[in-house]
Amino acid sequence: MLGLLHERTAKWINKLDATPARKVWHNYRETRLTYEKSYQARLNYTHQNPVKHGLVPVANQYPWCSARWFEREATPAQIKTIYRFKTDLLKVPDDFEVSPDW
Repeated sequence: MLGLLHERTAKWINKLDATPARKVWHNYRETRLTYEKSYQARLNYTHQNPVKHGLVPVANQYPWCSARWFEREATPAQIKTIYRFKTDLLKVPDDFEVSPDW
């Protein structure tokens, strides 16, 4: 089902930009998380990714990130638990580059 969503949204976005066959979804893998710590580490990684790439100084300032919502809705203990996971040692390859227009 998620594959169909990706296919349809990719075609829609490419039609809007007039760029047929452009790859929209990069490095996507559907993973069933079976350990709570795996989920927590990935959540922190996702929140910290815009910071890693220099888009914002702190995650909650990135408008397309759930970090702001998470910090507003979660308990202080939940926030502390998630943000204690280190992400600087993760080796997740990506070819993201910040556009000079940003």
